[in-house]
Amino acid sequence: MPLTGIWRKKEPQRKRTSLLLLLPVFIFIFVACLPILYIVLRAYEAGWETSINLIFRDRVYELLKNTLLLDVSVTVASMVIGVATAWCTERTNLWGRRVWNVLVTIPFAVPAFVSSYSWVSLSPIFEGFFGAFLVLTLYSYPLVHLPVAAALRGMNPSLEEVAFSAGYGPWKTFWLVTFPQMRPALFGGALLIALHTLAEFGALSLLRFDTFTTAIYDQYTMAFNGASAAMLTTVLLFLCLVFIGVELYIRGKAKYTSVGRGVSRAREQVRLGLAAPFVQLGFLVLTVLAVGIPLGRLGYWLLNGSSASFEPAELVGNLFTTLSYGLGGAVVTVIIALPLVMLSLRHRGPLSVMAERVPYVVHSLPGLVIGLTLVFFAIRYMSGIYQTSILLIIAYVILFVPLAQSSIRASYEQAPERVEEVARSLGKRPMSVFFTVTLPLIIPGIGAAMALVCLKIMNELTATLLLRPTGVDTLAIRVWQHTANSEFAAAAPYAALLILISGVPVYILTMRSFSSKRSERV
Repeated sequence: MPLTGIWRKKEPQRKRTSLLLLLPVFIFIFVACLPILYIVLRAYEAGWETSINLIFRDRVYELLKNTLLLDVSVTVASMVIGVATAWCTERTNLWGRRVWNVLVTIPFAVPAFVSSYSWVSLSPIFEGFFGAFLVLTLYSYPLVHLPVAAALRGMNPSLEEVAFSAGYGPWKTFWLVTFPQMRPALFGGALLIALHTLAEFGALSLLRFDTFTTAIYDQYTMAFNGASAAMLTTVLLFLCLVFIGVELYIRGKAKYTSVGRGVSRAREQVRLGLAAPFVQLGFLVLTVLAVGIPLGRLGYWLLNGSSASFEPAELVGNLFTTLSYGLGGAVVTVIIALPLVMLSLRHRGPLSVMAERVPYVVHSLPGLVIGLTLVFFAIRYMSGIYQTSILLIIAYVILFVPLAQSSIRASYEQAPERVEEVARSLGKRPMSVFFTVTLPLIIPGIGAAMALVCLKIMNELTATLLLRPTGVDTLAIRVWQHTANSEFAAAAPYAALLILISGVPVYILTMRSFSSKRSERV
């Protein structure tokens, strides 16, 4: 026997991608690309010369300046606040950490348009850029706080202990050891904030600050100029691609996994010392601004407004509809997001990159564009699902898959791939490996994804207005209908109930996080 046959190096087998994994990915990519196809078709109808003239206008430059200024400001401020609150609640001896962890995530349960009308009804000085920056920052920073807190909670403390034993100080350890571990969660949340700010409509309309989204809405609903709206949307898509490219470049190709999680001892908390009262004051001010003032204004309108009466049966019906869409849409969205994350992390290639990035591109589109797209294609090709809950759930999936992706990915990246390889080497099938090995490791990310998506669906406005079945209203729609007519007192009961039910999943999520944390220390 030739020696070459004995010593020839065995080629590594390429991991096969299951059809069960590829099928939902292909279906989602096809559906998610429909809004882009719709925009291209409307732009094509306008013609090349008209399209160029519509893009290169003074109005577009003004909208570009407003949109970029607001987007960058809100994203940077949210990153700073989110990292600070996550660090204090997870790494320090802050008094009342459990309570503060709940309070700083509650603002995400307050719809931005509800917060906007609370501030505007307080004083007209909050109209314009300052009010938009304040409201969207207070609404958005939990998108950084939640994943960063989960990443900090899931890190193995031995990594930081080794850095301290090597002579690294607290700041050097943070930047060289801790920050790289939480970087995917941080920039994933920042990307979601940037894209959400691009697509925000309700709050900016009430605050009278013009961006591409408000201009698109005006062109569609008031000027009935589909070509102009399509051209504005193409600029919005371009900005989205820029943000995605920047986030991908900053995050880099490095991979960070957590080893030994669940068996390591509890880490020593950082003592705040003399800074403790100032940190407490900072949390108090943040809570008052983000939660106290909106709830206070709602209470004022409930007690003093002459139009605050409502039909209990109607309120209960709107509540049931909101909960049904929120929970049902969250389940479907997480089911679709899971194979997208699995493909992007475990089966790298052109398809996985597309599956990872296309949802973020579509997420930057206003809900109005998603709604009009689905109406356009449903009427022509699938009239049976037009004005049904199925079409509305599809819109929710298109809009909010990136929220689920971001949370699930943060947990999946810390799940060591070698553990899955060992399970497969023992003869377990891929499906069995996922349910017995991978799923228990990513449960925190799935829980965060369910909470975030459920909250966003319950607060979603524009797509729901277009696609809901005839005669069906959610709490968000009722709030919008009244606030659009300056009926602040009439909107207050619906807004208060919406905030109440939106706070429940946030509370459950944060309490579960602390329970998991205590169980790991036992």
